[in-house]
This record gives sequence, C-alpha cells and structure tokens, in this order.
Amino acid sequence: GCDDNINFGFRKSKDFLDARLRKKSDIRTLVKLHNNNAGRLAVKQFMRMECKCHGLSGSCTMRTCWMKMPPFSEVGVRLKEHFDGATKVIARNDGHSFMPDDPSIKLPTKRDLVYTEDSDDFCEVNAKTGSLGTHGRECNITSNGVDGCNLMCCERGQARKHVEVKRNCKCSFKWCCEVTCSTCIDIKEVYTCK
Repeated sequence: GCDDNINFGFRKSKDFLDARLRKKSDIRTLVKLHNNNAGRLAVKQFMRMECKCHGLSGSCTMRTCWMKMPPFSEVGVRLKEHFDGATKVIARNDGHSFMPDDPSIKLPTKRDLVYTEDSDDFCEVNAKTGSLGTHGRECNITSNGVDGCNLMCCERGQARKHVEVKRNCKCSFKWCCEVTCSTCIDIKEVYTCK
C-alpha cells in the first residue's frame, strides 16, 4: 500500500484554513492559527503503521508496511480531551503572541488548545443569550453525547419519572381502504434534568 500523504494534507490544510488569517495579527486570529495547527498535529501524532504479509499459503516471507491516518472519530476524541483542558490566553504586548490569562498556568504547547473568551453558561436561563437553561429538559440516561444526562444536566443530576405514552396497536385492514387500530398505553421511563 501507499502511505497517506500527511505532509501534503498538512500543507493543503494550512493553505485552505490559514491563508486569510495570516494577514491579521489580533488575538482571535492568533488563537485560530494555533488551534488549526494543534488539530493538524493531532492527526499527525496518531498516524499508525499498517502492514500486510505476502507469501505462499499465508506465510509472511515479505511484509509491506505503510503509515495510515487515524479514524476521524479517534482524532475527535483526542481533540475533545484537549478542549476540556484548554488554556485561556491573552495577547502579549508584542501583538504577535499570547500568554496564559492566569500567570500560574504554564505556557500552552503546540498541541494544546487555547481560547480567549469564556463560553456562555447554557445550563442556566439567560435572557441575554436566549438560553432557556436545561432545568426540566428530557435527557438520555444511556448516552455519553450532548443529549446525555451527564452533560446536559450540568452535574445537577436528573429526575426519573414514568409517563404514559399512547400509540396505535392491533391494527387491521378492512376491505376496502380502511385501517382500524386500538389505542395501547405504554409506560415509558423518562429522565429530566434537575
């Protein structure tokens, strides 16, 4: 096989994502350029070697190996870990670099993600942003995604309740052109954010 051409992808990504940004030098631009590069480095860091054996009857008299890009989902998981530990930064006086907002925090590496502004708190009601908060929102107890109770309920926990859900059941077709159904009631377990 052939290697995934990571260096070509690296260059094209820089051309596509960074070209217009390089003309500016404000803090937001510096952060975007830094984070774009951190994303490229994450892909490069998790490249893996894949090999295939060649030979009679399954023997491995010759082996061909190549470097392969990691699955996109794996890169996403790694970047999410970096996102959770991102460093808040402010511009240095030189206008071409940044430093941590908190002097007790070490300077971020090339692989770390950085940000300049705190995100709005979408857990609570906020008329300014139009956020209704997550109190009372239905959540998925088994999901680790954005619909999951752990994330959506902002560590406040969730309440469990049982609700009746009506559905059509025992449907039958009557000649001609009519379907009649009974109404069945199911009990469904529902979780809502506290």
